[in-house]
Amino acid sequence: MKNIKKILLLGSGALKIGEAGEFDYSGTQAIKALKEEGKTVVLVNPNIATIQTSKGLADEIYFLPVTAYFVAKVIEKEKPDGIFLSFGGQTALNCGIDLYRQGMLEKHHVEILGTPIQAIIDTEDRKKFVERLTAIGLQTANGKTVDTLKDGLEFAQSLGYPVMLRTGFALGGTGSGIARTPAALQKLLVNALTTAPQVIIEECLYGWKEVEYEVVRDAADNCITVCNMENLDPVGIHTGESIVIAPSQTLTNAEYYSLRDIAIRTIRELGIVGECNIQYALDPATGDYRIIEVNARLSRSSALASKATGYPLAYIAAKLALGKTLPDLPNAVTKKTSAFFEPALDYVVVKMPRWDLAKYRNVDTTIGSEMKSVGEVMSIGRTFKEAIQKAVRMLGLGHDGVMDTDTLKDSVSTLRKRLKQPDSQRIFVVAAALAKGVTVAEIYRLTGIDQWYIYSLARIVRTYEALKRAVSLSTDLLADAKRQGFSDAQIGLLSRKLELDIRSIRKLHHIVPVVKRIDTMAGEFPAATNYFYMTYAASISDHTPTREKKVAVLGAGPYAIGTSVEFDWCAVNTVAALRANHVKSIMINCNPETVSTDYDHSDYLYFEELSLERVLDIWDLEHAPFIVSVGGQIPNNLAPRLHAQGVPLLGSDADTILRAEDRYRFGRLLDTLFIAQPAWSEVRNNVMKQAIEQAKKIGFPVLLRPSFVLSGKAMLVIESEKQLSLYLHALGENAKKYSVVMTKFLQGATECDLDGVAQNGTVLVSALSEHVEKGGVHSGDATLVFPSFTLPEAVQHHITKQAAGVVKSLAVNGPFNIQFLVAGGIPYVIECNLRASRSFPFVSKALGRNFISIATDVALGKHCRPLPTRTLTYYTVKVPQFSFRRLRGADPVLRVEMSSTGEVAAMGTDPAEAYLKALLSTGMHYPDQKTVFLSLGGLTGKRIFLQGAGRLQTMGYVLYATHGTHEFLSHEGIPCLLVEKLHEAKHPNYQDLVQQKKIGFAVVLPERFTETTKTEMTKGASDGYLMRRMSIDWGIPIFTNAESALFFVESLQKYRTSDLEIKPWGEYSKKI
Repeated sequence: MKNIKKILLLGSGALKIGEAGEFDYSGTQAIKALKEEGKTVVLVNPNIATIQTSKGLADEIYFLPVTAYFVAKVIEKEKPDGIFLSFGGQTALNCGIDLYRQGMLEKHHVEILGTPIQAIIDTEDRKKFVERLTAIGLQTANGKTVDTLKDGLEFAQSLGYPVMLRTGFALGGTGSGIARTPAALQKLLVNALTTAPQVIIEECLYGWKEVEYEVVRDAADNCITVCNMENLDPVGIHTGESIVIAPSQTLTNAEYYSLRDIAIRTIRELGIVGECNIQYALDPATGDYRIIEVNARLSRSSALASKATGYPLAYIAAKLALGKTLPDLPNAVTKKTSAFFEPALDYVVVKMPRWDLAKYRNVDTTIGSEMKSVGEVMSIGRTFKEAIQKAVRMLGLGHDGVMDTDTLKDSVSTLRKRLKQPDSQRIFVVAAALAKGVTVAEIYRLTGIDQWYIYSLARIVRTYEALKRAVSLSTDLLADAKRQGFSDAQIGLLSRKLELDIRSIRKLHHIVPVVKRIDTMAGEFPAATNYFYMTYAASISDHTPTREKKVAVLGAGPYAIGTSVEFDWCAVNTVAALRANHVKSIMINCNPETVSTDYDHSDYLYFEELSLERVLDIWDLEHAPFIVSVGGQIPNNLAPRLHAQGVPLLGSDADTILRAEDRYRFGRLLDTLFIAQPAWSEVRNNVMKQAIEQAKKIGFPVLLRPSFVLSGKAMLVIESEKQLSLYLHALGENAKKYSVVMTKFLQGATECDLDGVAQNGTVLVSALSEHVEKGGVHSGDATLVFPSFTLPEAVQHHITKQAAGVVKSLAVNGPFNIQFLVAGGIPYVIECNLRASRSFPFVSKALGRNFISIATDVALGKHCRPLPTRTLTYYTVKVPQFSFRRLRGADPVLRVEMSSTGEVAAMGTDPAEAYLKALLSTGMHYPDQKTVFLSLGGLTGKRIFLQGAGRLQTMGYVLYATHGTHEFLSHEGIPCLLVEKLHEAKHPNYQDLVQQKKIGFAVVLPERFTETTKTEMTKGASDGYLMRRMSIDWGIPIFTNAESALFFVESLQKYRTSDLEIKPWGEYSKKI
């Protein structure tokens, strides 16, 4: 290895289904390892919300697309000596392979560090992968690479159905699936052959066990297996969709060591240096095996294995890539032994996926070989029963445990059908089936789940029934239920008591959890780190709390739609600020994908539930005040209940938080301040007559928002009495239990966010971001531009002044976010949250001021002065990342209900340059042909995009348009080619153009819902929906919003790819 001084690190870009926060964790660990070795680190990652793109880590950060074109430009500018490809997921790996094949790395003398490029290619290319492993006598699935529909169907026929279709160089099982018939395979093949670089047909191993090993090898050929994991679900369900248990609970000793031996033979044959993940299929009847996949990079499972064992895989892999060996490196947990060891676990870890499929219209809710989950949790217990119950609660979906009251209402026949066809409620279906008398053997036959796990769930079911039957709650039954992971809330519900009553009874009888430490060595050597979990299945605690000055920080829990890595950035920066103030930190979180749950980031880490019960347990031990304002809505919702129990909260007090979130109290406050707000009312008890009267008084259209959901779930713009009655009927019982807020919907209004930090009602720092899309698109799905680029100075000043008035009246003490709509030059306040928002990392980095550090100083009571206003000479644009490609059937229209899974951002001299860079960072390609398809639903959309159509014509684009759009554009003097409607089966229609690859990008705007059209609640598959979905499935760039489509066209007209500046963040920020 040559003398390596400067290293280029590739990130994974935005969080998306299949590639989430685990790569922020692995990349951050890599940077830490490199800086320890004195290396200069250059990072390319457009995800502005991540920890790794923060000041003080990498030496230079480029908010640019992780593609061969842009990374090559960075290489030309930075001239690195080496490059890391293994820490940014599939995105970084594919980019690295492209750079290698284009000769860019050789041309600029950039050495690939760690695993050799040929090993990477051999693991990604399914054909070469099979050849390499077959040569040393290892078993892989019988299959073949196919290039045409005919080849695929013929090979499947010879193999025999069912078959598995896989794609090479793909992420999270994209495009894969099980085909049981030629017709099903043809549908999969048409899609895969269009969008995937390689397609493989293999024998179907559905029903075999799926097992994973995390393996590490250094350049001296030292090898260890760090962790083995077992999927609850059998092969056929993607590992990202399955509950995963570590260590495996059902393998025999012979099976465990046989697969371990195969894993080491595999990593040695491939020559991997660093870490890799190996996935197996294991026949439970015969013990036969197949190697399904080898990931020669850090993966989702790597992050899980690191957190499950305490072994810092990414950190070690980075050191090994520099030529270090395992015996050279210390065990970072014990500080006394080396990293050349295999961790021992005296506990059980359960990883559980989090789905948000209810957020999407028309989406397929079944689960299979393609990943759909948006996040995950990790629970730790002494038994599987305890850990699985904790994991269910950690999801934050309102479940108390595996026994779900709604699923228990299903009939036995319905449950049997659901057992056979897996969906996101699978664990509840299994438990409900057991409660309804379905046998363990039958559930095993229908699901393929090992009977050991089903028997464990049956034990939970028996305890649930015992709690229901008990006339009085005995101490033995209570203790047994707690050991099995039952919560105080569920025990209270079953025994007809309040949650806090159960807590009091527990404490009276000394039934309290103890703290256990993750030490990597099962107690053989003492740990030097404070990495904890809590359990009832032990009697001796590993932790004696101290009375030093410390503060507890509540994290955000699992990533979900509306809660992503931006809140982990806030939590991590809070801990860093506490350290800077010489205050010890306690982090409480349950998400294995995060930096906040890194074992050495905080002084004390509790990998635990973010529930009232568990937080009070920790308060009983640590007696530290809590910060609840940096982890999103989950900790914020706990604030009033924690306050009621006497737990001290730092920052804005619980009553202040309620004053901002209670619609009546906040509305009255705005009235007393003479601050405009859209007319609103509240519908209680689902009274239809009252709702219609209120809607008429406010005036249609109205925006309806239930009080019991987050991230805009179940929000909808209603335009008529008929739609209103359908909507309230669809909400059902929930509308009777909770209120629904009805607000005047201001059409065509400009939306903006004002983020800030205040102390005792005085604003210390603030930032005003403007949305590109008009009101009606959820702020999490909107394109944000900072600083504001169209609002007049007078309006911006008015907004800032109004925000200051709200903050002063509430006496805000910490972070806040106020959302405004501007209509007719008048700002209207629509929402106020007294917590960090998802745009805090964005504005902090764009403005060059860390809002969270300032908020932490405020929380600690330090006197802070308002900071002077900064004038920027550049723009930063944040763009949402969508994962519609993974969500079959979902309509990609932007609405008031959030649907994006992540975000990217870029900087530029003007908004257009920054927007184009950011859009390209989402995976969208610059149009490769000058053709555009237009279907501009509704007159509003046509009027807004008319200018865009004219610009496209000027630029030489060929315009294809559906009937209404064709007629409109022709009338305006813009020539376009007519495209027939799909449902009329005339030609050429959109499907013809797609299959002939004639479309560079598409703009398909939905109709506005009116009395003359079917409502969203009842309409079928319209032409618009089919065209939007076809665009997603065929990988055609598509815009479903008129404002963002127009902005894109303006950016195209102004910039070619070669015009976009290649500058690091530091070059922009030094101009402040």
